[in-house]
Amino acid sequence: MYDTLFPTSLVGSYPQPDWLIDREKLRSKGPPRVRDASLWKMAEADLAEAQDAATRLAILDQEEIGLDIVTDGEVRRESYSNHLATSLDGLDLENPGTKTGRSGRPMVVPRVVGPIQRREPVMEREAAFLRKHTKRLTKMTLPGPFTMTMQALNEHYENEAALAMAYAEMLREEIADIFAAGVDIVQLDEPYMQAEPEAARAFAIPAINHALQGAAGRTVIHMCFGYAYIMDQAKPQGYSFLSELEECTADELSIEVAQPGLDLSLIEGMKKGFLIGALDLGRETPETPEEVRDRLVAAAERIPAANIVAAPDCGMKYLPIDLTQAKLAALVEGSAMARALSR
Repeated sequence: MYDTLFPTSLVGSYPQPDWLIDREKLRSKGPPRVRDASLWKMAEADLAEAQDAATRLAILDQEEIGLDIVTDGEVRRESYSNHLATSLDGLDLENPGTKTGRSGRPMVVPRVVGPIQRREPVMEREAAFLRKHTKRLTKMTLPGPFTMTMQALNEHYENEAALAMAYAEMLREEIADIFAAGVDIVQLDEPYMQAEPEAARAFAIPAINHALQGAAGRTVIHMCFGYAYIMDQAKPQGYSFLSELEECTADELSIEVAQPGLDLSLIEGMKKGFLIGALDLGRETPETPEEVRDRLVAAAERIPAANIVAAPDCGMKYLPIDLTQAKLAALVEGSAMARALSR
């Protein structure tokens, strides 16, 4: 799968600089599902240039820390999903709707009032930018079709399954452009499959498989329990939707292990590769390399070591930068220690 055992990677996001985005406002509001220009500290005319500069810094940080797989840090995004989800035709963004979020709180979401379509490639430039600025393996992340469906108010399609397939068709085109730009790995973020398992069983897998149809590189599905700073209750030690993903065509699954203390018997015998969450993002101190090593070794007792990528539990967008860097340094060192034990 990879040239080395236990390669290291972000799940997706990296902290955005304080000079770029109002991090306190971002934390207080929670991840937006529609656009919120008030979060950015730069004037609109200067924003793209500033986001490019911050993306270069995020890439350089990952390289200097020693990550094997580099992302763009999702630096240009207000949330993991709204950047793509609000760039499409078929939406009324001026008059948004409201749905209940996975935390049980109301969230303002796009209203789907017509056919979901791209007017142009959304992330092709960002993919090319990432490819240009690193020689390491690269990964781009996108919201998955099921999660985008759960984060929209459907007033056009016959049902949510039909909406998910429309999002999947858009994603299929977007993924093709990202791979054509030279990116090595594409990840679909699908946290709502854990939050809405019955609906996921009804139509998530066909939509994901359609989105990944013809993918020209390695693909990942990320599924988490929610950002650590948002969750006000203990995370479950098991997934309500996981074994079903054996039926999807993605190569790897990205799961939380560290913070929930996940029962790793859940993955025993599964054939997919796994991004094993070895960093607890609810913990305000860095892990030791030994803790990371032990989590990876424990996972390697359940599935082949060659099927494991070392990663944080989730995106690191909301963490302080110094804590993020210390945690990632432990991830790199702990991965090396696990690799030495597995030779």
